[in-house]
Amino acid sequence: MPRMRIIQAVNQALAEEMERDPKVIVIGEDVRASIFGDTRGLFDRFGPDRVRDTPISEAAMTGLAVGASACGYRIVLHMMFANFLYTGFDAIANQMAKLRLMTGGQVTLPITIIANYGGGRSTAAQHSDTPFSPLMNLGGIEVAVPSSPKNAKGLMKTAVRSDNPTVYLEPGGRGGELGEVPDGDYVTPFGQADQLQEGHELSLVTMGSMTRMTARTAKTLEKAGVSVDVLDMQTLVPLDMDAVLASAERTGRVIIVDESRDRCSAASHIAAVLADKAHSCLKAPVRRITVPDTAMPYAPSVERPLLPNSERIVRAAGEILGREFTT
Repeated sequence: MPRMRIIQAVNQALAEEMERDPKVIVIGEDVRASIFGDTRGLFDRFGPDRVRDTPISEAAMTGLAVGASACGYRIVLHMMFANFLYTGFDAIANQMAKLRLMTGGQVTLPITIIANYGGGRSTAAQHSDTPFSPLMNLGGIEVAVPSSPKNAKGLMKTAVRSDNPTVYLEPGGRGGELGEVPDGDYVTPFGQADQLQEGHELSLVTMGSMTRMTARTAKTLEKAGVSVDVLDMQTLVPLDMDAVLASAERTGRVIIVDESRDRCSAASHIAAVLADKAHSCLKAPVRRITVPDTAMPYAPSVERPLLPNSERIVRAAGEILGREFTT
């Protein structure tokens, strides 16, 4: 299998889907210049009719995506930073999420919105959000959170082929990480968590930008004698709670690692479902490792401690296992 970076895997998936289906159109902010690299070369390959820069107006971009997709095109809309979803949210929340229901299934909206999210890069408060919860709460939007080049390609291809609108959240600052990507037409199904490793003492449930760090922390805990189960959710809508519940039944102890702010986070929802459906098998309270309920600061020295990290996971593991660990 070839090795590539997340951004390269996204780029490859887009090129393959545009080659496969002439109705796939890429629009958005600077998609021709491709500042992030995920749309690089698409303009030269497919031309201005299928790769087009839009005005810097998120309300116009999301409205255009709704109209074009309703007319039969498969739209890939690049919005650069996830915070920019907020300024285009009317068409996302009131049109994309609802028109299929409101038209009795007569209208489908095959839209894939790409947005780069998360902190750790000193891009400050207006470019560092992880907006899992508002998207999960809409009821009609699928949410993909790739964590590696492998599922970055597979999830993108699934998103583009879906007749449902999808927000595809690229992990900010992690696009340069290398990993293997299967050859051929590789597709990752939505709603299936990836079991990264199996264990029987502690479950680490994670997603997107937090997956690599969480998996490394699991190795640290294993060296200290802890058998760790690790789940990468891959999508938040649909959410594979069956896999989470099965992991909780195996271990009885769950830590959820999520880069979004703690209040009403993806971690909060998963913890609530565990409390509902796995209470009898839990040996300790479910722990959440998240971001405090504050805007992300610019200064690296202030930003870095706010993000989930190995030290916080190891400390939580020690508390619910009744042991002390060092990192």
